[in-house]
Amino acid sequence: MEEIDKFNKDNCSCFIMAEAGVNHNGSLNLAKKLIDAAKESGADAVKFQTFKTENLVTKNAEKAEYQKETTTENSQYEMIKKLELSEDNFRELAKYADEKDIIFLSTPFDFESVDLLDEIGVPAFKLGSGELTNFPLLEHVASKGRPVILSTGMATMDEIKEAVKLFEDKTNDLILMHCVTSYPAKIDDINLKVIETLRSTFKLPVGFSDHTLGIEMPIAAVALGSCVIEKHFTLNKNLDGPDHKASLEPADFKKMVLAIRNVEKGMGTGIKELTIEEKEIKKIARKSIVARANIPSETVITEEMLAIKRPGTGIEPKFLKSLIGKTTTSKIKKDDFLRWNLIK
Repeated sequence: MEEIDKFNKDNCSCFIMAEAGVNHNGSLNLAKKLIDAAKESGADAVKFQTFKTENLVTKNAEKAEYQKETTTENSQYEMIKKLELSEDNFRELAKYADEKDIIFLSTPFDFESVDLLDEIGVPAFKLGSGELTNFPLLEHVASKGRPVILSTGMATMDEIKEAVKLFEDKTNDLILMHCVTSYPAKIDDINLKVIETLRSTFKLPVGFSDHTLGIEMPIAAVALGSCVIEKHFTLNKNLDGPDHKASLEPADFKKMVLAIRNVEKGMGTGIKELTIEEKEIKKIARKSIVARANIPSETVITEEMLAIKRPGTGIEPKFLKSLIGKTTTSKIKKDDFLRWNLIK
């Protein structure tokens, strides 16, 4: 599909995903509002999470520490069950996103969810860091032949190599996402230089899935060449739920998008050339060789006779030594430019 061209490693436009995730709190209506807000904020895509709770987690699995701080359910199963949307809900959300002209994506966590999203026609699969070593799921996703965006949080380089190898010959479009799996992630732990490490090691486009509280890290990641940015997105950070507090509200998400687009404009072509404005300012800001005092005609020029002053429309100062010992052919007044046609 046309929008997947954004994932091309030579494309200069970063693909920005508003990670709504489970911030709909199990409400279809709230999920639609997240789609509206993501579109208004300038995101290229809005992304949810698709799962069958009974296929994802055991009944007695503990919650992560950040989940214990942000939710009241006794187990991870109970928490996730409240956040589960139906298959029909996802079909409706995909249709709604299409009507709003924003790309619909969702992260699958089980085989049934992969099949559902494939049936819906998502333009790509986004896989979370927790699935990087889940080879059966990765192989099932790869069998669909769609582009894959794979997060690498919690992974060693060897584990990433194994996952990348699994996708070889199965998809031409694999994007790795640098990620630090912590909610919220500490800036000291982000290690953005890993973006270049992944890109040079695997010769693949690399993006950044960010869990910090601010917008600085995604902006910096784009400056380092990230082709995809994923950032958690909520309508209200104070809502109940595991991910709201580590998400951006619409106003801040919009600021991030605008900053990223400005960074992209500022990155340029890499070719050092003068702008139109610089060509004009150059005439004023640079300097020329002028006469320090009146210099008579037929005078041998010495360094003491010369000065270097603005503007820069005469002989450049780098040629000063070339003028020493030359003879003037006409009188040159104080502060007048020396000209090549006035000396011999």
